[in-house]
Amino acid sequence: MCGIVGYIGLPEKTAEHDALAVLMEGLRRLEYRGYDSAGVATLSEGAVQSRKKSGKLVNLEEEIAQQPMRSASIGIGHTRWATHGGPTDQNAHPHLGDEGRLAVIHNGIIENFAELKERLLRDGHSFDSETDTEVAAKLLGTMLPEAGGDLTEAMRLASNELEGAFTLLAVHSDHPDQVVASRRNSPLVVGLGEGENFLGSDVSGFIDFTREAVELEQDQVVTITAADVRIIGFDGTPAQGRRFRVDWDAAAAEKGGFDTFMEKEIHEQPKAVEDTLLGRTDAQGRLVLDELRISPAELNEVSKIIVLACGTAAYAGTVAKYAIEHWCRIPVEVELAHEFRYRDPIIDDTTLIVSISQSGETMDTLMAVRYAKEQGARTLSICNTNGSTIPRESDAVLYLHAGPEIAVASTKAFLAMIAASYLLGLYLAQLRGMKFQGEIEDILADLHKIPAKIQEILDASDQIKDLARQMKDEPSVLFLGRHVGYPVAMEGALKLKELAYIHAEGFAAGELKHGPIALIEEGQPVFVVVPSPRGRDSLHSKVVSNIQEVRARGARTISVAESDDEAVSSYSESVFRVPETQPLLMPLLTTVPLQIFACALASEKGYDVDQPRNLAKSVTVE
Repeated sequence: MCGIVGYIGLPEKTAEHDALAVLMEGLRRLEYRGYDSAGVATLSEGAVQSRKKSGKLVNLEEEIAQQPMRSASIGIGHTRWATHGGPTDQNAHPHLGDEGRLAVIHNGIIENFAELKERLLRDGHSFDSETDTEVAAKLLGTMLPEAGGDLTEAMRLASNELEGAFTLLAVHSDHPDQVVASRRNSPLVVGLGEGENFLGSDVSGFIDFTREAVELEQDQVVTITAADVRIIGFDGTPAQGRRFRVDWDAAAAEKGGFDTFMEKEIHEQPKAVEDTLLGRTDAQGRLVLDELRISPAELNEVSKIIVLACGTAAYAGTVAKYAIEHWCRIPVEVELAHEFRYRDPIIDDTTLIVSISQSGETMDTLMAVRYAKEQGARTLSICNTNGSTIPRESDAVLYLHAGPEIAVASTKAFLAMIAASYLLGLYLAQLRGMKFQGEIEDILADLHKIPAKIQEILDASDQIKDLARQMKDEPSVLFLGRHVGYPVAMEGALKLKELAYIHAEGFAAGELKHGPIALIEEGQPVFVVVPSPRGRDSLHSKVVSNIQEVRARGARTISVAESDDEAVSSYSESVFRVPETQPLLMPLLTTVPLQIFACALASEKGYDVDQPRNLAKSVTVE
């Protein structure tokens, strides 16, 4: 969950790239991964110098301004999402070992820290923090004599004693020419420069300086110097990473004139959906998903699909279920990844596991994918982050190409996940002959019209923002939806919880009379995602009846409905209009007003919509 960055350059480059400046810029870009505390350590004049402070990065900047650090060409930096120990100065990283000559930062959770700490205490070590990271720092220090003073070998030995999920970065005053790191079940990527090299929990940590990167495999130790990169496995055998080029630059990670990253990313959704759809067909109009590495023969054998995801991604997966089952006639289950492997699920080699993760590092999802592979299932990842762990370990991948998403609460990645799921569903329908080619081309044509329709909603968002200003003091908001509107309702509620810290719940509208209607009282705001009145077996009339039911009991009703749907007008205090499209594609439009509303309401309450309390962008621990 934490953000980590490492840097080493030639000493003569410090005038151009002082280590501290590189680290602080990397931490600024990685702060979305955690903002409970931040810290840095550099090597200068043969000694470790470190500064760390609880709270957001600005607090560390103030600390450094009060206690300046000497110029350096090597260092590590960390921004924390607290797991072991509260968000205090003492628990902030880096942590020191080997009598202050060694500095270590860490992302993840070390599950056997308690027994290791007990052993170290018996050996006479003392601890200043409550963290598992300090245990790793002390352990690494004790390994140096056994490794003959070799920091890389000491890191390898220490890593083999650790259990759980971890990325560790270390610098030592006796080794001013190297940064050493290791990873297990936690993200780490190398950035390649000229006379300098970088480490980061993702490429955001060094995107200002290079777009050339190397992805690492599981259970590896990497040593970077100013001139080269060396990788070995935990067993000591030499290894090679896979080199790739980042397809976006630093400008894509800036706010671009918007007050917040979330506002920017909401407005980037037309392009995000467009880029997800781009280049997916051949000259004959047939879908060609080049990134899929599962053969057509294997896909034709699939008898069941299980979607694994958490949070927002799980709601995208629920939309995928409706579309894939309708188009392909393949049964689809949607599972919360953190529950999946603990309930002894029934899967075999005819099961296709579709994992959805923006970061590709969601630990619950990664572990569920590994479990599924062990049971013989085929695995396919829908992901936004090139080179991340889940797509790398899956049999196939469908990348979103939505660009970096910095705000912690997902917006554009959610729509891109849905669009990618539609592509997968249509591809399977094409492959298995479940739809005529003309039908697939018609749906694709409608999909390609979606970006312009999203833009229409964005251009007419003042009404939504006005309502958010009126409702900023509401203590509770309910959301109703049916069919593909149900996951949209749940996502709308989640956005309010994440951003505005108020009670919000999303319900299947048909469940209303089975209990939730008891929550309705005078003035209770209820958002209703209204299905299209067009199409076979429309649920429109039933949802209009739901609106009437809650309104009769005093609810304040707000509808999200198609532009020509007049049936809802007389029963709704407010109506957010969206353009018409095919009923199954509606989530790509009906979600947008709810995102705008949540963002605007939270901003009216004075909250930080980019960095909501207690949250981090990527959940890299179970």
